[in-house]
Amino acid sequence: MLDTAFEALKKFDWGSDLAALNPIEDAAIAAHEKPEVGNELESRLVAALQSELSLDAQEYVCRKLAMVGTAAAVPSLAALLVKKEISHMARFALERIPASEAGQVLREALPKVSGPVKIGVISSVGSRRDAAAVATLAGLLKDSDPAIARAAALALGTIGSAESAAALQAAQKAATGNPLTLIDALLSCAEAMLASNQLADANAIYKAFDQASQPRLVRLAAARGLLACASKPA
Repeated sequence: MLDTAFEALKKFDWGSDLAALNPIEDAAIAAHEKPEVGNELESRLVAALQSELSLDAQEYVCRKLAMVGTAAAVPSLAALLVKKEISHMARFALERIPASEAGQVLREALPKVSGPVKIGVISSVGSRRDAAAVATLAGLLKDSDPAIARAAALALGTIGSAESAAALQAAQKAATGNPLTLIDALLSCAEAMLASNQLADANAIYKAFDQASQPRLVRLAAARGLLACASKPA
């Protein structure tokens, strides 16, 4: 059955009958309980990705690798990461593969890409909450492209570590980047810290924004954060 489905994949586009690929779908679902099924499917998907496939078929494979992919799939996805037309789907898979290798190729791609692709990779690094990327993202806060600097700030906020908060606070002091973006990112940092019981760190960020000099909405967010910190068991 899989043989037939992978033959159909060679001619696949999004206008095709998806029923022909049902054996692949079934194997991806079965892989959650049967690792051996996932390993076989991953091997076949990686081999397909390395062959001549249409863009639609490559996107389909990336979606399935997001479900069953391991470190073994990372090199093939990394090759797609720098290609504008398919980068978003390679990122979709890499964000969801728990192996550290997936985070590594995303970090390594940052100096190789530009424009919207770079912004997307930054977003994926943030989504993985990759602490190893904090120093690189901190450097991007000074990027000449405001969209890249903004993406880096928001990614640091999503990572939500003490190190990422320190990078954002340093950018604030140096008046680097958009002030409101940095505030948003720091509040996101505090929220992540609150969720992970880093109450002292979260409380310090909220206190810094609970000042009359801050915009009203920022003060409200800070006040709510302080209340949440106070009401959460240590």
